[in-house]
Amino acid sequence: MEGGAYGAGKAGGAFDPQTFIRQPHTVLRLVSWVFSIVVFGSIVNEGYLNHASEEEEFCIYNRNPDACNYGVTVGVLSFLSCVVYLALDIYFPQISSVKDRKKAVISDIGVSALWAFLWFVGFCFLANQWQASKPEDNLLNEGTDAARAAIAFSFFSIFTWVGQAVLAFQRYRIGADSALFSQDYTDPSQDASVPYAPYASEPEAGPAGGGGSYQQPFDAETQGYQTQGY
Repeated sequence: MEGGAYGAGKAGGAFDPQTFIRQPHTVLRLVSWVFSIVVFGSIVNEGYLNHASEEEEFCIYNRNPDACNYGVTVGVLSFLSCVVYLALDIYFPQISSVKDRKKAVISDIGVSALWAFLWFVGFCFLANQWQASKPEDNLLNEGTDAARAAIAFSFFSIFTWVGQAVLAFQRYRIGADSALFSQDYTDPSQDASVPYAPYASEPEAGPAGGGGSYQQPFDAETQGYQTQGY
C-alpha cells in the first residue's frame, strides 16, 4: 500500500476542487471534452444538407455519410471518455493500492494515445472529403462554417489527447520510482540498537565435576557479560 504514488496524495485525503481543477491533466480533459462537443455538435446540427431539388439529406463532406458518421461517433465517444476519466481522476486519490493506481495510469496512457490516433484519422478523413466536395453542394454556404469548425477542432483534439498521454506517462514514471521505496524491508523482530547475543556455550565441568561457569548473553545495561556458576 502506498499513499502518494502515481501523482496523488495519501489515500483517504479530503477532495480539494481547486487543486483538482488546476491539475494539468484535468485542464486538458476539460478542453478535450469541449472540443468533442464542438465536433459532433457541428456535424449533427449543420453537417447534413437538403437542397430543394432533393428529398433526402446528404452529408456536407462530399456526400459521404461515412465522414459524418465517423465525426459524430468519435466526438460522442471522446466526450464520454473524458467524463469517465474525469470521474476516475476524482476517485484516484482514494485508491490505496499501488497496483490499482498503476493500472489506472497505464489505462490512461493507452486510451489517450488511442484517441489521439483516432482524432488524427478523423481530421485527415474530414479534411480530405471536404476538399473533394462539389462546389454546387455548398452553393448557398449552408453549413460551411460548421464543417470547417469540425475539421479544425478535430485537429486541435489531436494535441490535447497527446498531452494527456504524455502527462499520464510522466505520472507513471514518477509513481513507479516512488513505489520502489514504498515498503519497509527492515526486520521488525530485530532492533538495530541491540547487538546480537553471542552463542551461549555449555557449562564447563570443574575438576570434581561440580562447579563451573558459562557465559551469559550480553547485558545492555552493564555493557558486559555476566557469568553464573553452578
